Amino acid sequence: MAEYRRVVRKKKKKKSVFKRILFFLLLLLLIGGGYLAFIGVSAWQAADRSYEGLERGEKSALREQAVELAKDPVSILIMGVEDYSSGGEGGRSDTLIVVTLNPKEKSMKMLSIPRDTLVDVEGHGETKITHAYSYGGKELAVQTVEDFLDIPIDYYATVNFEAFKKVIDELNGVEVDVPFDFYEKSDETGKRIYFTEGKQTLDGEEALAYARMRKQDPRGDFGRNDRQKEIITAIIKKATAPQNIMKVDDIANQIAENVETNLRISEALGFQQSYSGFKTDQIDQLKIEGEDLNLNSGYYYQPIEEKMEEVREELQSHLEHKKISIREEQNEDTMKESSLDPAK
Repeated sequence: MAEYRRVVRKKKKKKSVFKRILFFLLLLLLIGGGYLAFIGVSAWQAADRSYEGLERGEKSALREQAVELAKDPVSILIMGVEDYSSGGEGGRSDTLIVVTLNPKEKSMKMLSIPRDTLVDVEGHGETKITHAYSYGGKELAVQTVEDFLDIPIDYYATVNFEAFKKVIDELNGVEVDVPFDFYEKSDETGKRIYFTEGKQTLDGEEALAYARMRKQDPRGDFGRNDRQKEIITAIIKKATAPQNIMKVDDIANQIAENVETNLRISEALGFQQSYSGFKTDQIDQLKIEGEDLNLNSGYYYQPIEEKMEEVREELQSHLEHKKISIREEQNEDTMKESSLDPAK
């Protein structure tokens, strides 16, 4: 008989693996919830070690000027990087989530981009969006998402699986509502972990299995994306519970070596006031509608352009951003140069 483990409610703390979403977002929401005072000096220093700017500088090419997290609507690209097979070098963005925040509305929108989405990657033609990170790291991944959504990406954060491995266990697990019975192999032992329909509390190892399963889900990547976002929400709820306030310092230190971002922790000072009272029910989850596309080079997910344009407009509106593509800006600059050149 095959060895397996049935998931039940438990308090046991275990080592685990979770690679999919983002502690960076959690940290922001913890601060926004008024927990800034509980973050110690060591945690602030740990968070600052995660800072890594982009080669483009402080602002996107789609911005006239740099934005401020506390005052302006901003966007964040979350990349769940799978790099364990390469020893921490290179890797691929197995998860891509775009978050937009609007301080006036105290609202947040969240969009998961399926990793097989067919997009144009500069210098590489049409391919899966997950390949952008493999080809050019965070720089090309950010640029590709900007081109695809026609919005500026102000901040980014990359997270490898070690980050949530420790965070979920630090919180003694998270609660989810399993949509149907299924099993998935443990990333650590290879044994099957069985999930039964209904509410269950998962540790890190189980949460990874819950989030990564795709083949048994009739909705494929979309079902998996929904489970990933469910875990994000569950973590936020658990972390902001009164009994976990004093764990903020420990959590920040846990992820210091596993998160890379161009947001300085000092910027969170103003964020606390702007997003005080933020609740998880204010997260609006968007979806990319599309069709399966099978080519000689493999499987792709092709977005429906009309629906995609609606998503772009909704994100642009939330960011209060005038729609203008990088290519349009470049064309305008070229026209200006031509008008000033008497030889043309």
